[in-house]
Amino acid sequence: MKTLTAKDILFVGLQFLLFIIFFLVPFDQEWHLPFWIKLPSLALALIGLLLAILAVLQLKRNLSPFPSPLADGTLIQTGLYKKVRHPAYTGLLLFFFGYALWEASLFKLFIALLLLLLFYFKTTYEEKLLTEKFPDYKDYQKQSWRFFPFL
Repeated sequence: MKTLTAKDILFVGLQFLLFIIFFLVPFDQEWHLPFWIKLPSLALALIGLLLAILAVLQLKRNLSPFPSPLADGTLIQTGLYKKVRHPAYTGLLLFFFGYALWEASLFKLFIALLLLLLFYFKTTYEEKLLTEKFPDYKDYQKQSWRFFPFL
């Protein structure tokens, strides 16, 4: 395994801290959302969870929570990774935003927004390292999206 950097540890530490805050910190500031908004948000959360699980399974031995690529890692450009470079993060974002809406929690929605920002900066760093490790990563970037197709 590649030696972890301070950035690796910082990104993963912040990520897990936000996960913990999202699920364990009680915050009762809720607002009323009609059921016709809440129900699709639950579906969005479940789709996001499924997407994240499938993305993790497709990584196989390349799986690591840290942005630095594994020393013996390979570049995956098939399956979910064919058009989206970070489908696991995409799934997590869909889950966190969907679940925050389902719970009608402004606090959880704010944490989901912080996760989006964190994932943006984490993937920017990760993609810099992937470009250094894999010569064809630049071409892959040109034909795929970071998180969401067409955005």
